[in-house]
Amino acid sequence: MEIVIPGTASLGLFIVAALVLLVTPGPTVLYIVARSIEQGRLAGFVSDVGIHSATLVHVLAASLGLSALLASSALAFSIVKYAGAAYLIWIGLKKIFGRVEPIDFEAETPRADYARLFRDGFIVNLLNPKTALFFLAFLPQFVDVSRGHIAMQIAFLGLLFTLLGFISDGCYALAASAAGGWLKRSKTYLNVERYVSGVMFIGLGLTAAFAGNHRK
Repeated sequence: MEIVIPGTASLGLFIVAALVLLVTPGPTVLYIVARSIEQGRLAGFVSDVGIHSATLVHVLAASLGLSALLASSALAFSIVKYAGAAYLIWIGLKKIFGRVEPIDFEAETPRADYARLFRDGFIVNLLNPKTALFFLAFLPQFVDVSRGHIAMQIAFLGLLFTLLGFISDGCYALAASAAGGWLKRSKTYLNVERYVSGVMFIGLGLTAAFAGNHRK
């Protein structure tokens, strides 16, 4: 069976956008860093595997759901794309103007065996509705409808995102001690992080909204 993936331009834009979003520390990164600082790098890696194992479930759900939607109505798929772009912009605005929650890296995290670390990472990410909404909003922006095989394209993009996420989070686990120390010393980290990630989400949403299918 022929493997259909998005065009080179869309794929390149997807990789850049995914990397920018992934390297910006979010809740999963901070969770992995905290586990790595508390129990060592291996604990961080195990948590990383658990988190991204759940990501694969979200990718499967997104690919099946969006492909079924396109099969029923091309208009409905376009509506999802624009709604997804609006959702990404909303995430960015919430990041920038929302309340900044302090991060307590000094608090001790209860030690857990590796099986529990994997399970906790998997369940936390699996049951996070924001993860499901993110994939439904993010992946369709890079699908080339003219190539067909929507489910295959979305699955490919989702698997690529998962791989990039596993690698980037693994790098955070490796550098957990140094990263954790920097976060503790940095008084401006939270403001910098929220503005950088907020602008990136807004930019991604605007690009998707204004480019639309003309980019294809």
